[in-house]
Amino acid sequence: MDAAIRNGHGMTKLDDLQFVAPDTAEVEIAFRNVTKRFGNLVAVDNLSLDIHRGQMVALLGKTGCGKSTMFNMISGLMAPSEGEVEVMGQQPFRNFNWYRGKMAIVFQTDRLLPWRTAVKNVEIGLETLGIAPAERRDRAMHWLETLGLKGHENDYPHALSGGMRQRVSISRAFATDAELLLCDEPFSALDEITSKRLRTEFARLVRENGKTAVFITHSIDEAFDIGDRIVVLKRPAEIAHDLRMSDSVSSEDREHIRRTIHASLAA
Repeated sequence: MDAAIRNGHGMTKLDDLQFVAPDTAEVEIAFRNVTKRFGNLVAVDNLSLDIHRGQMVALLGKTGCGKSTMFNMISGLMAPSEGEVEVMGQQPFRNFNWYRGKMAIVFQTDRLLPWRTAVKNVEIGLETLGIAPAERRDRAMHWLETLGLKGHENDYPHALSGGMRQRVSISRAFATDAELLLCDEPFSALDEITSKRLRTEFARLVRENGKTAVFITHSIDEAFDIGDRIVVLKRPAEIAHDLRMSDSVSSEDREHIRRTIHASLAA
């Protein structure tokens, strides 16, 4: 962690890029000495991590490093074996229903219902929240148009490309106006050009709408495109690097950071 990055302006240490929260930043997600076991397998071992409101955090690591287990604990799908996970001051597994409308998930696959049109798929989350039909329609149409799908609102999933279907999925997440977005490798099944375009668009919308987002990925390129903070994980969910990626980090430094991350993941 004390490796230095050399550039034309002198030396930048990786330590200088470690995340330090502003004094005013409110903790949105907290892992406190969290361990998760599956029988004899330890997927997460004594992990402590704070994610702050308004951050877009990429959890980066190889398959089997524990990032999906962390995702499932944040979303309330499983409880830690030891320690505590808190999201917005509540425990997700114990208080699952409390998060209705406060948390939205974008999955690896679009998970659209084939018998519903694009606009009706976007309305699903709003229906569960009891939003009136007229407002549901307005919100759904707004996000479909925002994601470039105006004119396709009445198309069924089979008539849409993979990228378009994932845009519908993203529209569905934003339409609920949830303050926390959880993304489980949502662009991994798409070609690289479509994937890059969508993740750039997604990152812009998260920032413009003041959301907190946690993005699971095994791609270094994707983490760079998405995260203003990159948490690099080694098995079992050990934090190898916790980096802030502000605009002040030069392209040359980014390339050195990329190589450092690659070396950590390859070790």
